[in-house]
Amino acid sequence: MIGEVYRLAAARTFVAYQLPSLLQEANPTGNMANKKIALVTGGNKGIGFEIVRGLLQAGCRVYLGAREAAKGQQAAADLAAEGDVRFLEVDLGNQAALAAAAAHLQREEGRLDILVNNAGINAPGDGSPATADVRSVEQVLQTNFLGTLAATQAFLPLVKQAAAGRIVNVSSPLGSLTIVGQHDWALLGYSASKAALNMLTVQLAYELRDTAIKVNSANPGYTATDLNGFAGTDTPAQGAAEAIRLALLPADGPTGTSSSTAGLLPW
Repeated sequence: MIGEVYRLAAARTFVAYQLPSLLQEANPTGNMANKKIALVTGGNKGIGFEIVRGLLQAGCRVYLGAREAAKGQQAAADLAAEGDVRFLEVDLGNQAALAAAAAHLQREEGRLDILVNNAGINAPGDGSPATADVRSVEQVLQTNFLGTLAATQAFLPLVKQAAAGRIVNVSSPLGSLTIVGQHDWALLGYSASKAALNMLTVQLAYELRDTAIKVNSANPGYTATDLNGFAGTDTPAQGAAEAIRLALLPADGPTGTSSSTAGLLPW
């Protein structure tokens, strides 16, 4: 059932036709002086890796955020041929590491045009309200919501220094109260973490309503990643498409929304 809903939410024509056009429009000349500066958390694998790739192809300088240095450095090396990519240690559970990462970006760039909050986990003990292990639920909420909140607060001053910042929170249809209320999806911790992440999107977008910053939630399709044992039907590149689009929104783009490649999703 979950796979079917995700498949309905995935628009293959966007990946095949609209996204390449969007990337070209974002960087028509490849002018090095006009590079946007982007940070993607959890960028060393899966959807995050493909978001990094897409932003590189759009001409951005991308900081590939990862908790483990060896994996992050290897991922950056794997993408080096795509453009200007640099590893940055980003650990959502380590306030000192987040502060150090923000200080590094301040020294090196002085701003952050794009922040993609992609890093997230699940936990084996997650399940239905009657059976979910409380510690597992707490672990998922700690990383997916509180960790993302901490990262957003650490990097927000840099986003405010950009001309027109973009913040993308990688969410899920499992975080939609409307959608989950119509299906038997027994992942209380993961769903709650993504619902809370959507609340962060809404409240931050409202808080920044008088600025040029846009904040939105991106919902990948049912993507084959380690979070679902690679059981998903979509590729990581397809799962990354909506986050890339929202990261490159023009000045007249929306803010405070939740969407997939198929369009807006209900809260």
